[in-house]
Amino acid sequence: MKITSAEFVTSATGLDKCPSESYPEVALAGRSNVGKSSLFNNLVNRKRLARTSNTPGRTQLINFFIINNRIHLVDLPGYGFAKVPVRVKAQWGKMISRYLAGRKQLCGLILLVDVRHKPTVDDQQMYNWLKAYRIPTAVVATKADKLSRGQAMQNLAVVRKTLQLVDGDPLILFSAVTGQGKEEIWTVIENWTENNS
Repeated sequence: MKITSAEFVTSATGLDKCPSESYPEVALAGRSNVGKSSLFNNLVNRKRLARTSNTPGRTQLINFFIINNRIHLVDLPGYGFAKVPVRVKAQWGKMISRYLAGRKQLCGLILLVDVRHKPTVDDQQMYNWLKAYRIPTAVVATKADKLSRGQAMQNLAVVRKTLQLVDGDPLILFSAVTGQGKEEIWTVIENWTENNS
């Protein structure tokens, strides 16, 4: 997909604060240290549109970005590792679940996992939750450049087995360093949003 424009729209604290426009939306979710902002910036060919940080848990709101004046990409707060109080984590959980369950514009979700590690219990719970709510899902295994191709392919098999991936849900190997997997991700996003625009 050719990116002609990518702009930050707003940050929302909950479903009632989300933009009222009817643009189709695709959300990104994953652990706080999985490389979500790096993937986002790579997708839209911008270095700092989504903030990256060495401190996991910096994204604490639902952040909306308008791409090509046609679709919203939505950066959800990371889960599972952020150095924040338990009370704040609980608030994030409610905020994310209400958005996912109640946002009519949502066409699909990209779930990020780190290809170097077996998916966590949090990753499994998120995937099972998405399937229960019938939200179209693509799993993207990040940081592919950190492993040899052979090791990455072995680890993909572990990801597929651990999450018990449903047939038809894409599993994409991605590297923000090399751009591997970028076009595959955009193909998934376009398929979702074209069917809902």
